[in-house]
Amino acid sequence: MTRTAQWLKNLLPHGLLGRSLLIIVMPLVVLQLVSAYVFYSSHWETVAKRLAKGLAGDIGSVIEATRAFPDPDSRALILAIAANKMELDIRFMAGAILPNQPQPAPSSFLDRAMAEAMDERVQRPYRIDSDSLEREVVIRVQLSDGLLEVFAPKKRLFSSTTYVFILWMLGTAMLLFGIATVFMRNQVRSVRKLAVAADRFGKGQDVPNFKPEGATEVRQAAQAFNLMRQRLQRQIQQRTEMLAGVSHDLRTPLTRMKLQLAIMGDLDGRAELEEDVAEMERMVEGYLAFARGEGSEQPEAADLPALVDEVVGRFRRQGATIDLHHEGDIVMPLRPDAMARALGNLIGNAIRYGGHVWVRVGRRQDAAEVLIDDDGPGIPADRREEVFKAFTRLEQSRNLATGGVGLGLTIARDIVRTHGGEVLLEDSPLGGLRARVRLPL
Repeated sequence: MTRTAQWLKNLLPHGLLGRSLLIIVMPLVVLQLVSAYVFYSSHWETVAKRLAKGLAGDIGSVIEATRAFPDPDSRALILAIAANKMELDIRFMAGAILPNQPQPAPSSFLDRAMAEAMDERVQRPYRIDSDSLEREVVIRVQLSDGLLEVFAPKKRLFSSTTYVFILWMLGTAMLLFGIATVFMRNQVRSVRKLAVAADRFGKGQDVPNFKPEGATEVRQAAQAFNLMRQRLQRQIQQRTEMLAGVSHDLRTPLTRMKLQLAIMGDLDGRAELEEDVAEMERMVEGYLAFARGEGSEQPEAADLPALVDEVVGRFRRQGATIDLHHEGDIVMPLRPDAMARALGNLIGNAIRYGGHVWVRVGRRQDAAEVLIDDDGPGIPADRREEVFKAFTRLEQSRNLATGGVGLGLTIARDIVRTHGGEVLLEDSPLGGLRARVRLPL
């Protein structure tokens, strides 16, 4: 049952348009099948039986007439009347007899109807041959003085309403299916536009001209999306403006403290105070960079491998050993400065803890991936999610040169997620840590 259910699930359409059409078409198909069954089991069967009885009755009438007028001239006149008025080509073979073999079983419904009619209306030995000729049915009837061979057109046993009914069913079904497809495609188009808008907004791209359209429920969802987008944009704007003020307010007293320390000259504890002020300044800058999230930068088409080349080149100029490989051009919407900051944080971490760093850029199915491997000590698997939390440092000393502020990975994941992607930490085949940056195309 489970395998059958899975097979049916895979067979059925997965899209909204396909499922909607299936909901509309299935009742239509069932209705047509029921109508066809009713037609073939009642109307067509009844009409076919009546046509067969009419043909058998004409044959019986000709036989009775030849019995009443057995002379050759009368028989010839009767056969001529049958040909002109009944569309029956009748030939009499004097002295002939039917083959001495049993009547074959009827092979079709029309043969059965004709056999029943002959048994009822003629009541003489007969043979029915509906296969030898394309357009005629041959009926041989045994008489006392010979064999009567009747060639009847097959159209006398068929009703044209059969074809009219079938064509009418197929025509109306195709017409209704076409109308349903047009209307459902218009309804699904609005849902697809909403999905595309939500996907773009989730990747950090603005959708300023999105208009609600479609059915009432779809319009409600689109209006809710627009309100959500406006609230998020207002929140980001307010946060940026607030942090700009916080940045100004915090930097001013720090600058005064640095000036006062410079004026004080050589005093006991001055070096420690300068280190504390420098630490505070770095922490404030790190926090502001994290909270700001590079939200003011607009996405633009950028070449990801070229961006990685630029970031790697900056570290190489500082003396880092980095092996870089990329698979052609990958142009996609990015915030270049923000993405460069994220990649710089990840590569900087790899350089800080590893002796050698490998960077790979490539296309993987529907996404672009940047792999950053190092040969350092790595991070335990149970703590890899923890390091993405703000101000979390695995290095427990207060030395910022070795442990940093604890915001590098947090900022990197925040930026990548605003692009609709994700940052994952894994075991590196080189023995250290692998940072996998996955960005949807």
